[in-house]
Amino acid sequence: MTSLAGDTAAMTATTQPRAVSERVLIVEDDAAARVGLEQLVKSWGFVAESASDGEEALDKVTTFRPAIVISDLVMPRLDGLGLLRALQQQGADTTTLLLTAQGTVETAVEAMKAGAYDYLTKPIDIQRLKVLLDKIVQRLETLREVKALRRQLREHGTFGLLVGHSAEMRKIYQVVEQAAPTSASVLISGESGTGKELVARTLHQLSPRASFPFVAINCAAIPETLLESEIFGHEKGAFTGAAGRRQGCFELADRGTLFLDEIGEMTPATQVKLLRVLQERTFRRLGGGTEQSVDVRVIAATNLDPIEAVQKGKLRDDLFYRLNVFSFRLPPLRARKEDLALLIQAFLNEFNTRNQKSIAGVDQPAMRMLEQYDWPGNVRELRNVIERATILSPGPFVEPKHLPASLAGEPPARSQPLVALAPGMTVEEAERRLIVLTLEHTRGNRTRAAESLGISLKTLHNKLNKLRLRNQ
Repeated sequence: MTSLAGDTAAMTATTQPRAVSERVLIVEDDAAARVGLEQLVKSWGFVAESASDGEEALDKVTTFRPAIVISDLVMPRLDGLGLLRALQQQGADTTTLLLTAQGTVETAVEAMKAGAYDYLTKPIDIQRLKVLLDKIVQRLETLREVKALRRQLREHGTFGLLVGHSAEMRKIYQVVEQAAPTSASVLISGESGTGKELVARTLHQLSPRASFPFVAINCAAIPETLLESEIFGHEKGAFTGAAGRRQGCFELADRGTLFLDEIGEMTPATQVKLLRVLQERTFRRLGGGTEQSVDVRVIAATNLDPIEAVQKGKLRDDLFYRLNVFSFRLPPLRARKEDLALLIQAFLNEFNTRNQKSIAGVDQPAMRMLEQYDWPGNVRELRNVIERATILSPGPFVEPKHLPASLAGEPPARSQPLVALAPGMTVEEAERRLIVLTLEHTRGNRTRAAESLGISLKTLHNKLNKLRLRNQ
């Protein structure tokens, strides 16, 4: 480190001090090297102090409270590896950078496995040191943002199962708070993936019915011939294949909550029967002759605009008015981007637990990608992206390479024509390929896929079931 003073002068002539200072502790037993390194780090805008060995460094950590420790590896009394372990035992919130001679590189690598950030060999490459310090500062800033988000998520960012502190979500929370204690019907609208079922579950959890069942059914995912049986149940012999009595969703949800998703896909005849149950609080199983009483709160959802659905005949007006006691219109994710960071942290917490990972957060370049994307699949798409990134990232942060290329506007790579057709191919196989391709294009958004294909959402679900593509 004999050339450190000259190199310091060259670096300080071209380097502007940073606006926000981090505290750096220099630990080096060579006095000249220690002074030169301290001056260099200060010239870069850091607040720096020094210590002659690990023992003195431990004393200074409690009073100086450094964010970064730059330590020589070989020192008397307490060496760099011993200092690193002692800092970890104390729970010190520091990032350690080690300095080592060529003969002790193996020990430095061992120290990195023990938790050191990186190491530099002597004589020190000053430019490399500056680059590493800048990276550590960026890492510290990200970690602080993550801690702030966790605190915000814990203290302000949730309401039941819902996450977000935007003005749009606070309005939703207010209506949920008013509606939850009642037994009134609720109609939730919003684009696919905005979290309609989460609102329904939150209403249930915050209601006096919370200890009773919450039953959810997607009206678009069940063939029309079976939907009525799913909702009301049937008696033995009510239709071909009805081998025994079967309870429907109303019976299963008795004293609790029934969530009917995509209610606009329900046939007009079934809508009439649903209206009668809402009015009379009684129903009859298919093939049955006995009226049964039921105490169920119904929450319905649609990805259509309810007024437009009534005008187009997708939703009966009398059923709409009966359900529309309380109503919610969930905003798309692109309209509440300020909630993005909270949602990401919530999903990271969820998938860290599920996958035994410890991803701290998302680095700044990856966060910019997430913020600039339009999220056509809304919160559901974001959740899938974060789940994938959590699995791919080794930690501590999700980086751009862990995110799908489509988020950066890059078209997905294709190794074959858009739709590969060949003479002799069955119509069913051609249809399968077209549906898969369309779902890929819409990033799994089935509503948009159905619109592109010119079919109803229910027809698309039926085709997915028939073609055994349920997970597409």
